[in-house]
Amino acid sequence: MRWTIQVVLAALLHLHAASGQGTLGLADGFTSFNNSIFSVQLVKDSQTLYSLSPAGSTFNFVPTDQMTARQNNSNYHLGDITFRARKVGSTTWISGDSSAARKKLTPGAASGTTFASANLAPTLPTTSLLNITRRWVSDSNGIELLFDVTNSQTTAVEIGALGAPLEFNNIFTGRTAAQVNTICSLFDPYIGQDAGFVQVTPLLGTLPPLVVIPAAQSPLEGWRFLTENTDNTPFYQSQTFEGLYEWQFHTLAYAQNEWANVTPWNAPTSAILQPGQTRTYGLRFRMSPSIQAIESTLQTNSRPVAVAVPGYVLPTDQQGKIFLNYPSAVQTITVSPAGALSWVTNTDAVTAGWVGYTITSKTWGRARLSVTYADGTLQTLHYYVTDGATKAISNLGNFLTNEQWFTSTTDPFKRAPSVISYDRSVNATVLNDPRAWIGGLSDEAGAGSWLAATMKQYVQPSAAEVTKLEQFINQTLYGSVQNLNYTVKHSVFFYQPALEPSYNYPSSVFWGNWWSWNQASAFDPTRGYDYVHVAAAYWALYRVARNYPALVTTHTWQWYINQAVNTVKALMSPSIGYNTDGLMGETVFRFLLDDLTREGLTTNATFVQAQMKTRWTGWSKQRYPFGSEMAWDSTGQEGVYLWSKFFNDTTTAANALNSIIAYQPLIPHWGYNGNARRYWDNIYGGKLQRYERQIHHYGSGLNALPLISEFETSPTNNFLLRVGYAGSTGPLSNIDQGGFASASFHSFADTLAWDAYSGDYGPNFSGMSMGMGTTIINHPDFGWQAFGGIVTSKSPSVAVQVKDPVRRRVFIAPIAALLSLDAGAFSTVTFTPGTNTVVVTITPVPDGSVNAASAPNARLVVSQTVAAGGVGVLKPTTTNTVDAGAFVVPFVNGVATITLTA
Repeated sequence: MRWTIQVVLAALLHLHAASGQGTLGLADGFTSFNNSIFSVQLVKDSQTLYSLSPAGSTFNFVPTDQMTARQNNSNYHLGDITFRARKVGSTTWISGDSSAARKKLTPGAASGTTFASANLAPTLPTTSLLNITRRWVSDSNGIELLFDVTNSQTTAVEIGALGAPLEFNNIFTGRTAAQVNTICSLFDPYIGQDAGFVQVTPLLGTLPPLVVIPAAQSPLEGWRFLTENTDNTPFYQSQTFEGLYEWQFHTLAYAQNEWANVTPWNAPTSAILQPGQTRTYGLRFRMSPSIQAIESTLQTNSRPVAVAVPGYVLPTDQQGKIFLNYPSAVQTITVSPAGALSWVTNTDAVTAGWVGYTITSKTWGRARLSVTYADGTLQTLHYYVTDGATKAISNLGNFLTNEQWFTSTTDPFKRAPSVISYDRSVNATVLNDPRAWIGGLSDEAGAGSWLAATMKQYVQPSAAEVTKLEQFINQTLYGSVQNLNYTVKHSVFFYQPALEPSYNYPSSVFWGNWWSWNQASAFDPTRGYDYVHVAAAYWALYRVARNYPALVTTHTWQWYINQAVNTVKALMSPSIGYNTDGLMGETVFRFLLDDLTREGLTTNATFVQAQMKTRWTGWSKQRYPFGSEMAWDSTGQEGVYLWSKFFNDTTTAANALNSIIAYQPLIPHWGYNGNARRYWDNIYGGKLQRYERQIHHYGSGLNALPLISEFETSPTNNFLLRVGYAGSTGPLSNIDQGGFASASFHSFADTLAWDAYSGDYGPNFSGMSMGMGTTIINHPDFGWQAFGGIVTSKSPSVAVQVKDPVRRRVFIAPIAALLSLDAGAFSTVTFTPGTNTVVVTITPVPDGSVNAASAPNARLVVSQTVAAGGVGVLKPTTTNTVDAGAFVVPFVNGVATITLTA
């Protein structure tokens, strides 16, 4: 397995530790404490957390083995505190940070449930307006970190910011693949005020996670990235160490300054303490039995829980549901911006303790529902409203093939005609970025736009767009990106003025970095990831030519599918790198294999399957076969899961799935919900180049595919459906009202905006196009629900309007039936549980789309790979023409209706 952990520096760690005196006081030892839930170690001098393990376990949530390298001033640890305060009437905030200038603390009394305490005055500025005592407390459910904050002045003091830094072991630097997967964790927030929490999930995916919840009056109002020195090992804010964040109880002082041009996630607050007044803030640490049990753990700890159907990305043509569970009744609900969402109560809940609301989206963009309970608890739920789902995809296709359509016939790099990268901040194509691939039509950040454009034709073909993309595929893609051997270049653009003296390389661009490739580097065909995008483009046009033959004019469907196979053959050449790793977007290879089989193209189907089997055979012998060109990545799992499942290797498939569950959270926030971990790709594909937790980068859409596939195998595991659907709808939020699609959203609190570059959005859309569908379930708590649809009746038949963005897949969970379309769009589905009968209506174009081509007929494929309560396979009740494995249903007066029964 290829794991390129780039920074293995054990010797440097030793040299660094020996070169200077640390400030935590590690040499003076540690204080240990155990209760029935945790084993805890504190650094004796600083009383910051040194290790935190579940009782009876050797797993450690804290990077104890990196503490020597991280013992200096301004290295943050759990137990630190930051704040900004001012005397009431003053306009100047005075800052404090317990990590900035550490001093040895004098231990306070440890009695009763308190196992360690200290006043923090020695390690805070002498100008501090606050007196803070920190306490570590044991309780029956875990431990607590409490800060008693006292106004030590003779006048009132306003606390404008107060934060508790969190340090968990997300450091991959110097670790092997086994170490990363067995000792590291990732953590993500629910920035939900009093209902907020942080989940800390071990990367293995099977170990119990840590859940951090607020103590009384300690809301998770903000989530701030902490700045540290980036030069020293373990290389903070790098590809091997994302960095740390702090839980912010108050944020007004930041909102008035660094965040002044940003709308924060929550309304900023401050707190006023009268002279001598004390307020206690803090965090509670709890263990959950599993990642999938985090919500039940929150319920056990009497925390508000929200379950959204289908999620928190809500197109204006869909309907949302939110179900709330909390011991105190809902008192009020408000929305910001005003009018962005509306809601009414519903009676869907069938289990006591839940209250349901039906949500209607009104205004495009971010929206925040604020729920206030009778006991004063505030919970915020974060939505993103998009245009109607099918309209948003229409807008995307139009933008890609017009604003991003590059036609220069004098371009020496032969990039025209093509869908090329775009900069939304200046509304212009990107031709000269120093990262050669961005303007060079290859790698993810250069191929992303044309990949999105071609995959858009798979789900919603448009005659005008297909015409342009045929030109691109048959001229630019075939002639420039590929040579006659079907090898794919890194980039068709390069920086080498001696070879292109007439080209105006802008002097304002710095061309001196490694990524300003010369021709030899740019034309290197050995990066296996690039081949998937080319194969997908050919496959998408095969689907158009096969099912909408009037739209294509250059080649037959046989030619396009053969080109896809030839690209796979080139990929599997021994000279191509990474072809034994999981490749992002390679689910298209499975679609290709299915089509080859259905078309009776046996020789090519046998070849593709044999190549995939060779790759799987290698993975089946490894415990962590998720390698990539990065030290740690969330892109290899898709392919590993896919082919392991295909070849009936349940162990390897489960390992890959559990890995995804560890880094793709279920959180009541549109940005984090279903958002697979990515934090370095803006360096390679964004305009704002920064290591940060990316929101809905392509990990969302791609990692949703295994989750959805596994749910269809285990159709009662609604956790998989919820996370998978959230990841699959994430790419819809990237599309703005004009149709431009951003690579990702910047999560740092000082930015909170979509990146200006189109970048590598294409793989994200590709994932959505292959995985998106409408799923009908009978939820144990909420009854009949539809993810991607609107339930219009429930008895005796369940009737659903299909409203998902793609409208090509319907999954009926109680009978494990997957209905998929090669042409046309699902409109309604009616399922009668008593007879296991399904009636579907199909239209030539999806409702709400713009300039979509009409299907000549509906082509329906039915599959049930899971026995569901003895239900047989659905079959049409009438005879239909079978065309390459699909049931062909003619349209009559603009609609096709087919009845299937088991």
